[in-house]
Amino acid sequence: MSKRKVNKFISDDVIMNKIYFVRGHRVMIDRDLAVMYDTQTKRIKEAVRRNISRFPEHFLFELTKEEFHNWRSQFASSNPSDKMGLRYPPFCFTEHGVLMLSNVLKSNSAVKMSIRIVEIFVKMREMLSSNKDILIKLEQLERKLMKQDERSNKYEQEIKILFEAISQLITHSNEPRKKIGYKRQGEE
Repeated sequence: MSKRKVNKFISDDVIMNKIYFVRGHRVMIDRDLAVMYDTQTKRIKEAVRRNISRFPEHFLFELTKEEFHNWRSQFASSNPSDKMGLRYPPFCFTEHGVLMLSNVLKSNSAVKMSIRIVEIFVKMREMLSSNKDILIKLEQLERKLMKQDERSNKYEQEIKILFEAISQLITHSNEPRKKIGYKRQGEE
């Protein structure tokens, strides 16, 4: 089976786990996009440099030396021969940068993969939005219950504990989770 056919079957979870939070933005790094687009990282960097006017700072940025050092230290146990593809500071593409990259690469597979990636960005944004709505409604309910039940400290404490636990679950559910279990070749 060719590499191109394998890349069409990258799961949404794998793509979602390749979205990082850097400088307050959700981004994907060049080497992960290269795998998904079935190209080399250096080809992506070449295409971006040839068309740099299409990539303003809110589409693309390169990690600073300090950010790069911190990034690499997170992968301290990486395979030394591969170095996790982190020998040079990676380009970080925002959602809009991913779309622009597919225009610059001009391959059908890049366009299709970019559409999937943007759909996942949108899905993540919707999940965050719905979690915020739930948290706001819980806070409103908590205030209403506290007003009605000011006489009973016992119930008040139990309700506070319940709301704190739910709030923690909601805020921690936004963090991407790593898959557990066996990994297929090509999954990280």
